[in-house]
Amino acid sequence: MHLGVFEVLGPQVGGTLSWPHHRSASVDFTSLEHWVHLARVIDEAGFTFLFLADTFGYPTVDGELSGTAAARGINFPTLDPSVVVTALARETARLGFVVTSPTGLDHPVQSARRFATLDHFTGGRIGWNIVTGSAQDVVAELFGHREMVLHDERYAMADEYVDAAVNLWERSWEDDALVVDREAGLYADPAKIHRVSFEGRYVRSSGYFASPPSPQRTPVLFQAGTSARGRAFAARNAEAVFVQATTLEQTAAAVADIRAGAAAHGRDPRSVTTIVGVTVVVAPTHDEAVARREEFDRLQSDEVVAALYSHNTGIDLLALDPDGTLEQVLGRGAAGQTGQTNVTRFLGGDGRPALSVREVLDELRGRGTRGFAITGDPVEVADELERVLDATDLDGFMLEPVFAPADVEDFADLVVPVLRARGRLPEVPATGTLREQLNGPGSSRLAADHPGRSSS
Repeated sequence: MHLGVFEVLGPQVGGTLSWPHHRSASVDFTSLEHWVHLARVIDEAGFTFLFLADTFGYPTVDGELSGTAAARGINFPTLDPSVVVTALARETARLGFVVTSPTGLDHPVQSARRFATLDHFTGGRIGWNIVTGSAQDVVAELFGHREMVLHDERYAMADEYVDAAVNLWERSWEDDALVVDREAGLYADPAKIHRVSFEGRYVRSSGYFASPPSPQRTPVLFQAGTSARGRAFAARNAEAVFVQATTLEQTAAAVADIRAGAAAHGRDPRSVTTIVGVTVVVAPTHDEAVARREEFDRLQSDEVVAALYSHNTGIDLLALDPDGTLEQVLGRGAAGQTGQTNVTRFLGGDGRPALSVREVLDELRGRGTRGFAITGDPVEVADELERVLDATDLDGFMLEPVFAPADVEDFADLVVPVLRARGRLPEVPATGTLREQLNGPGSSRLAADHPGRSSS
C-alpha cells in the first residue's frame, strides 16, 4: 500500500472549510517551518510522497472573484509549491515530492528545465502531476488568452507537451555524455549531446537541452483526471494516476479502464500506480473520531460548497434551479469544459439517476473534491482501507487532511503501526528515487515500454 498526502499551499485542502478550527494549523501555509514539520512527519512514518496541488485559478461568480471564497479561504489564496520542494528535500531522507504543473501556460522547455533542476536537488525524488489546468476560464482571462481552449483539445495539447518534454529529458544527453574529468579538463563529450527537435500541431522546439541528466532523467509522471479523455491520456503517459473516488464499483471500473488502456499502448498495466484520495478522521476510540468529524461537518455550508464547485467547474450551483439537474447549464460558457469529471459524475447513467442541484450540494457538503471518507478507531480505519484496496485494485491512498497537520500525525501514530503489522506497509520504508519507491530497486529510469522510452 503506497501512502501519500495531498496538500496545497493555501489555507486548507479540498475546497472545504477547516482552517478556523483549533486543531488546524493550515493558515500557517506561508511559513516554511509548517511544511518542514509535515514533510518530516510523513517521511519518518514511511509515506511514499507529498503531493502538492496547484492552480492559477480561483472561484468566480459572474466573472468576479467569489466573495465567499475570499472571505472563507476556499481555494484562495495560494502560493507556488515548486519553490518549497528543495527545502523539504533537504529536511527529509527518502520522501518523494509530486508537484502540479499545467501544460498550457509555458513552453515544455521551461518545464523540462524546472523538473530536471528539482530532480537533481531532491536526489531523484520528484514527480510531475500533469494537469491541463483547472478554472480554465479564469486562467485564460488572467493570462490574456483570447478564449478558453476546450476540454478535449487541452488533452491533445498535453500529449504533445509531454512528448516534447520527455524528448528533452531522454534524448538530449547520452548516458555517458557527462564526463567531468578534472585532469583532462573535459566536462562533457560534445559528440554525445544531441539537438532535439519536435514539430507538432501545438508545440515546436529545436535545440540542445542545457540541463545535464538528473537521477531519474524524467520525473515520475502523475496525472489526476478521470474523464474519458483524461483516462486515455493517463493510459498513454501516466506512471501514477490520482483516480476520482465515487463508489467502489465506479472506482474499480476506472482503474480497470486505465490498466487496459496502458496495455493497449504496449505497457505493463501493473506498472501504472493508481491512487485515490481519502479523508481519514481517526482517534483512539470510535466515539472520539466521530466527534471530531462532526466538528468539521458543522463548519460546512452551501456557500462553501458552491465556492469550491464554481472553481472546479465554472458552474455556480446557487444560481441554478435547485430542483433541476446540471443539464440546465451545460453548453453555456465554461460549463462542462473544465472539471469535467465533477460534472459528469452527477449526470446519471448506467442505471443511476441524475442528481438535482440540491442533491449535488448535499453530496459535496464536507466532501468537496475529497475522495473516500473514513472515520473510526485505528483498527476500523485499517479495515476500511484494506476493503477499499481489495475491492478496487487500487495501489494506495493519498490522505486529504481535515485538520492539518494533526490528522496526518494521528494517522502516522495510530494507523501506520496497524497497517505495518498486517503487512500492508513494509517494516523498513523503501528508499531510493521516487520511481524506485513506486516500482522497486533499479527502476529509476522511465520504463522501457513507456512511449517516452520505447520510441527512442
